[in-house]
Amino acid sequence: MKAPLSRRGFLASAAGVTAGLTLAACGDHRPATVRDANARAQLPTYIPYQGVPTSMPATADGVSPGYLHYPAEPVKALPGGPPAKGPAIDIMTLIFNPVPPPVDRNVMWQALNKSVGCDLNFQITPVGDYPNKFAVTIAGGDLPDAMLMLRPDQNSAATPDMLDALFEDLTEHLSGDNIRDYPYLANIPSASWAPCVRNGGIYALPMPRPLSGGPTYTRLDLIKKRGLDPNPKSWSEFFQLCKDVTDPKANQYAMGDSVTAWNFMMMMLKGPNNWREEGGRFTWYFESEEAKQALDAVRQLTKAGTMHPDTYSVLGKAKEWFGTGRTVLNPDAPVAWNDYYTTYAATAKGLDIGYMMAPGWDGGTGGQWQGSANYATLIIKKAPKARIQQILRAMNALASPFGTDGYLLRKYGVQGPDHTLRGSDPVLTPQGQGEVTLPTIFATDAPMSLYYPAKPEIVPDQYEFQKEAIRRLIPNPAEPLYSATDSKMSKLLQTSLDDTRKGIMQGRIPLSEWDGAMKNWRKEAGDKIRAEYEQAWETRHS
Repeated sequence: MKAPLSRRGFLASAAGVTAGLTLAACGDHRPATVRDANARAQLPTYIPYQGVPTSMPATADGVSPGYLHYPAEPVKALPGGPPAKGPAIDIMTLIFNPVPPPVDRNVMWQALNKSVGCDLNFQITPVGDYPNKFAVTIAGGDLPDAMLMLRPDQNSAATPDMLDALFEDLTEHLSGDNIRDYPYLANIPSASWAPCVRNGGIYALPMPRPLSGGPTYTRLDLIKKRGLDPNPKSWSEFFQLCKDVTDPKANQYAMGDSVTAWNFMMMMLKGPNNWREEGGRFTWYFESEEAKQALDAVRQLTKAGTMHPDTYSVLGKAKEWFGTGRTVLNPDAPVAWNDYYTTYAATAKGLDIGYMMAPGWDGGTGGQWQGSANYATLIIKKAPKARIQQILRAMNALASPFGTDGYLLRKYGVQGPDHTLRGSDPVLTPQGQGEVTLPTIFATDAPMSLYYPAKPEIVPDQYEFQKEAIRRLIPNPAEPLYSATDSKMSKLLQTSLDDTRKGIMQGRIPLSEWDGAMKNWRKEAGDKIRAEYEQAWETRHS
């Protein structure tokens, strides 16, 4: 096994690191080998929470539970009182929303601290700036108690050596039945724990996300208005539907994002979800035969005029185009279902959102790419055992599940200033809308629950989608594994390949150029990345 890298040695090696660059190894220290970095560890025992009955229960294979209403009498999440009494816990994390009011002007945050038993000092950075912030913090050595760690392909500074030198191996606290001391963390499925394993230990806490991934959302109101079938049975029927819903005079098109359109074509073809593993051999999804067929399909959609005319020139508008009816289909994340109604229902008369499962290319059923098991993970700096246990008790409280008063507090704040009740369901006030953006979900969280009190009748549809999606799942075998080369090179290579990919889909570049792009990818890094993942896979499965 590799010699452990000391904190002093690691920080000395990292002192010259600039934001966004990979941390260098120090002196004569050998960076962790692929086998060392991907060594196995015993995962926590999965113990699902069953405290709130529902006719739409969670399933062992990954379907989220659904609820029409919040319990009139929420379960007390922490019956023994505040579990993490002691010094404050500094948590460095990110946010997508505007930053919430500071704790002295945020009653939700104050109540959360009181319930946990200590001050939770969230150090909040906008999501776009976070990778740089992470790298600078690691290099400087003045670490918070806990910090969000993005996936390696989004943050090359997150190396196994860094974890070994600076952060706590949580295995003795969390592996197997040890997790029973933290029952709400035990409620997080095993798939979300697998990417937390590095160096033969559990080095992080999950930020779980549903395995179903998100659907291709449909504007059923607009499709039905034209008397069309919203569930095509093949590529040819899908292509015809896209042409039939497109009406340039009404500023209405089928789709508005070429990348997610390509993803949907890949699912029709049951193409690889990032990587395909067969007998321990790995194939990247861009180099698969399905990739070229999907590129040609989106090229045909573009040529037929079914893609929004600004698809290739304007970024970040796909949600808005769908919500305002300028596009009729939009693949998106699971949480977008509720968000579309919240954002657009008041102005889009008769808004009716459905979902489309990918049909098989020539008929039958297509696949569904499994969603990432986590958004990111939380790492905890090395500390005495009692301090680690205090932090874990605090994080356990932040994972209290749906139906508890702890979940209600995290998501809806304090009754009165932050939310009122409509029946038993919380309704955020203007003050609450600002306060509950405190990014507790980017420390850890309970597994997703399907719940939308403003329109509870959509929850059964969401549950049915997840059940169907889980039956069709195509996993990404590389998700729990670590490849140093992928971490360092993937973003750079992806940018170049995306330019080529979009050029082909737009019709500016011939499809024949894709083979050359793949040859270059293999030469630059692809074959090395593949070899590392194959070795990592063998390590985890031998």
